[in-house]
Parts: sequence; structure tokens; C-alpha cells
Amino acid sequence: MKRSKIDQATYYRGVPTAPYDLVKEISVALVVILVAVLALAFVLSSPDVPPVTIQTWAHAAPVDFMQTATAELQGDTISADYGPPYNIDADGLDQKEASTEGTSVQTWGPLAPQIWAGVHQPVEAPQAYVTIPLNLASVGRPALVAALRQYQQAPVSQEQAWLTSYSTALQHAQVNHQQVVVNGGAYGPVNVMMQSLLADARAGALDSLLMHSGKFYDVNYTEPLLFLGDGGYLPNLAAAQKLTGSQWGMMNETGRYPGQSWLWLFTLWYQIPPYNSASNADLLVVLTIGFLTTLLLLVPFIPGLRDLPRWLGLHRLVWREHYRLVKEAAPPKRE
Repeated sequence: MKRSKIDQATYYRGVPTAPYDLVKEISVALVVILVAVLALAFVLSSPDVPPVTIQTWAHAAPVDFMQTATAELQGDTISADYGPPYNIDADGLDQKEASTEGTSVQTWGPLAPQIWAGVHQPVEAPQAYVTIPLNLASVGRPALVAALRQYQQAPVSQEQAWLTSYSTALQHAQVNHQQVVVNGGAYGPVNVMMQSLLADARAGALDSLLMHSGKFYDVNYTEPLLFLGDGGYLPNLAAAQKLTGSQWGMMNETGRYPGQSWLWLFTLWYQIPPYNSASNADLLVVLTIGFLTTLLLLVPFIPGLRDLPRWLGLHRLVWREHYRLVKEAAPPKRE
């Protein structure tokens, strides 16, 4: 049986139509968008905040730099006691202890992915940030060689005594003609080491010394970034630009520019209890987002939840014009 032919006019009979030039509309839209983009780019330009390096840190906040380097030797910084994947936390806690003693190792009940992954990018703060760079830069510097030898041959108790004394002295240090002046005290070779490290940092050498992998191309900036994060200079810059976690920083950009607004769902949790005060907030946020994503994927299979669109009827509000026209076109009901 042959199917009857229906012309276009018959097929669209009763359907409201209007003339529409798609090519013209697209062309106009593209021109308007192009003009708007060029105008905004000319007026606003783009955020061009210079990168923060260890060299800029050493010039802008030399005392903070030396305090951080001293704390690295003492093992009192965040990265020194971070745990996996960089190192074993100072107390050598297992999964059960980490979940109850508030360390940087994040766990939730039996879930401990940070511990399961283990240390796969080792960073030993005292060696990585101070002694190894100084040893690499000690060629032709006899005073530094002697200071390193004295420090490394001393007992651990003596090293800690020197560092404690020097850390206290740095609290009253003064910057005079770009030189950090520290009052005299019983801190052995530590001042020579710290002044040498500061000089290397100001010269830009420390940025490279912290990436001494021996490879021709090295794009692993883990150690410089961790070192910067241990100090106060970089966090203060981030706070001034509204980039910290408590300032919705994940979705912000430097200056007055819009950032990654689509990340609001992730950074939202860091602003509300109990996430904003939990030591394992990162893991809790990952689990929460994972649960919500799974729930969304299972909507078509969950009785009750899958019927919400039909019960709420929001689609009728969106398509109210369509439903009005359908109702008007419907033949009157017979009495």
C-alpha cells in the first residue's frame, strides 16, 4: 500500500510560523559578539599579575623568607609534616591514629586514600629546601662550606638548639640597606647558612636549585611551590586577591575579573559547617560531590525521585505558551 503524499502546507497546517533568516541572525550575532569582545578587551585588557617566584619573595619579604627556611630545618612547616604523597608525617601515624589526632593526613572512617597512595613524590623539607641547595651552591664559597660542615657534623640536639636560638633572633631582625641584620646569639653556623640562602634566592639561583632533577626539561615545580606555601608572603598575596579557600578563591581571578564561576558547587562546601572547620575537608568535599553526582546519574532509576519533574510541573511553566496555543486550538468539548 502506497503512502499518501502530504505537501508541506498540509503538514504544517495549524502550526504557527514566522519568516526567519537563520544565516542573517547568525551573522548579526557574530558581529555583535565580536565587537563586544574587542571593546571589552581594549577597555579592560587582561589580568597580567607577574608570577610569584622565590626571587621576588626574597626581595619583598627577606625576614619571612629566612624564618621559613629556618622552620624548614626545624621540621615545623606544613610541607615538613604534610604526609603522603610527599613524606611520612612526623609522628609516623597509622590510619587509625591519623583519623583521631588531627594531622594533615586526611581520612574518613575506613577511607584513607592519602595513606593508601603512599609517598610517591618524596620531599624531605630540611634537605630539599636548605642543605641540598646550599651544598650545590657552595663551590668557591669557603665560609659556606665550613658552616655546612659544622652544622652537618653537630648532634641533632645541638642543631635544634642553634635553630631555636636563631628563630627567636629573627623575630627582632631588621632590614637595613637590603641586608637582614640579626642580633648576635648562640646559633653557630646557622646565620651564615641563612644569609647565603637569601643571597642565592635574591640572585634567582634558588628557583633553579630547587628543581635539580638532572633532566634536560624539568617542569616539576612541586618543591618551589611547597616552599612558597610554607611562608607568609604567598598566602598574604592570595588573601589580598581574594583567592584563599575561605574567600571562594577556587572560582575567583586576580583583580576585578570574573573567574571560574562553574566551580561554585565545589568551593561552596568549604564555606559551610562542618566542612569549613574539618581537618579532612578536602576528602569530605570529594565524597560529597561524588555522592551527589552518583545520585544525579541514578535519578531515572530511583522511584519517587524520578517522578519529581512530573509532580512539580515546572515544564508546564516553561512551555506555558505552547500549552495555551494547544488549548486554544483544541476543538470544544461536547456537552
